[in-house]
Amino acid sequence: MRFDFCIVGGGILGLATAREILLRRPGAAVVLLEKEPGLGAHQTGHNSGVIHAGVYYAPGSLKARLCRDGNRATQEFCAAHGIPVEVCGKLIVATSGLESERLAGLQQRCEANGIACEQVTAGRLRTLEPRIAGRSALLVPGTGIVDYRRVCAALGDDIRRRGGEIRLGTQVRAIAETSDEVTVATARDEAIRARQLIACAGLQSDRLARAAGLKVDLRIVPFRGEYFRLPAAKSQIVRHLIYPVPDPTLPFLGVHLTRMIGGEVTVGPNAVLGFAREGYGHFSFDPRDAWETLTFPGFWRVIGTHWRSALGELRGSLIKRQYLEQCRKYCPELSGADLEPHPAGIRAQAVLRDGTLVHDFMFGDTPRTLHVLNAPSPAATAALPIAGLIADRALGQVRGPGAAA
Repeated sequence: MRFDFCIVGGGILGLATAREILLRRPGAAVVLLEKEPGLGAHQTGHNSGVIHAGVYYAPGSLKARLCRDGNRATQEFCAAHGIPVEVCGKLIVATSGLESERLAGLQQRCEANGIACEQVTAGRLRTLEPRIAGRSALLVPGTGIVDYRRVCAALGDDIRRRGGEIRLGTQVRAIAETSDEVTVATARDEAIRARQLIACAGLQSDRLARAAGLKVDLRIVPFRGEYFRLPAAKSQIVRHLIYPVPDPTLPFLGVHLTRMIGGEVTVGPNAVLGFAREGYGHFSFDPRDAWETLTFPGFWRVIGTHWRSALGELRGSLIKRQYLEQCRKYCPELSGADLEPHPAGIRAQAVLRDGTLVHDFMFGDTPRTLHVLNAPSPAATAALPIAGLIADRALGQVRGPGAAA
């Protein structure tokens, strides 16, 4: 069978894209391929479940707009499909004078992005969160929590209801493009033909792009985000999500306390270099993944710039006491016994050859393929509006040769 569209990737972005195409083109022949036996198996299913408000993004940027629109769209989708959401709000807590100064900058950024926020004094912080210590805080009431696996399941059901097909356990081996179609060879020895291919492949995005003939001068470098879970006795330790003030010289947000929609509270994540793109264990190692990382010049340039941060993250990974100290800055009652095991996640970090960490969405295309090369946080929150942008490109409303950031 020849399809109109073949979507590769069963995470939230691939699913949202397939659904968006079917919404715009009812009756289109759409197939979605996912190599795992279930949907949302990697980044989507291992994230912290936060519906972000868009605090950290440059005013007027695409990221800021997509996150704001995605916050609203995600909540509306969940309400329509009976998926529980809790808009519990986020507190970004400053524990030093320098962090209080940085907090003022974040408040200005929120206001410029049209995000509701409130400056919180130390006294009001104690009222809002009696077990959290800080000199000041920024309250962002629009941040929420959800189970993104349930969102994926609902998207999958919607795709099938609209006539789309989802094939699980179907790994792409090769992509061949001609002037009028794309042929996808799978590990099942199938040849799937489509007028257009859209790859939302996450941790494998650079490989799929190269398989399609794109010359992509970037590499996906995996960073393992390790979490702990607090014991049930401390599941009420906070009412909001508690985040530290981010250090602008570091690429990640830092360890935070996250309430989960199931009632538990997690601590994390850190950001430790991984040597397996889909290896969630502490010492996971994949020879191919490690080789591609270690032989890429951009990786060594990243290490040269951020080696102190990398060593600090590694110490926190190997020594629980080091990890704990990051949490005790704002939650001093926590002890080592409170940090119980919780599944890790993997962040697909796109790195350019010159060592630049790509923090924005990045696409690449050929005449009949479109590739999402980088979809960083807040990709889960913003999946529905991002899918709209992808559909614009795929349906020819916005088209252009070559890669575009």
